[in-house]
Amino acid sequence: MLTRLLHTRYRVSDLEKTVHFYREVLGLTETRRHTSPRGSQLVFFQAPNSDQEIEICQFDQSGPVNVGHDITHLAFEVDDLLAFASHSAALGYPLSDGPTPTSSGHLIAFIDAPEGYEIELIQRHT
Repeated sequence: MLTRLLHTRYRVSDLEKTVHFYREVLGLTETRRHTSPRGSQLVFFQAPNSDQEIEICQFDQSGPVNVGHDITHLAFEVDDLLAFASHSAALGYPLSDGPTPTSSGHLIAFIDAPEGYEIELIQRHT
């Protein structure tokens, strides 16, 4: 039986550009980095207050990376969405959608990671 979720993997073609985004724009902590037995370059990240990791993988032997539109995204809670939007825009990553208020009073927005993966940002109504 399953006991817990460990990580989610996203394959990319430019590992260092993506690592920069996750570390500098999103502010995630790099937990480890290594080469897998089959030759994949792997970098793991963790968000504050989360046990699960995000695995960023570059494995050129798998062919080109094709990110489908609106198939998957990661969602992160932020304490101040407008401050985050200013920070990310200053680093070259403006919001791609939003901020938009929800019916529950939350504020949501989206930003695109370097390979085209979508990131959702949620500021919860308190």
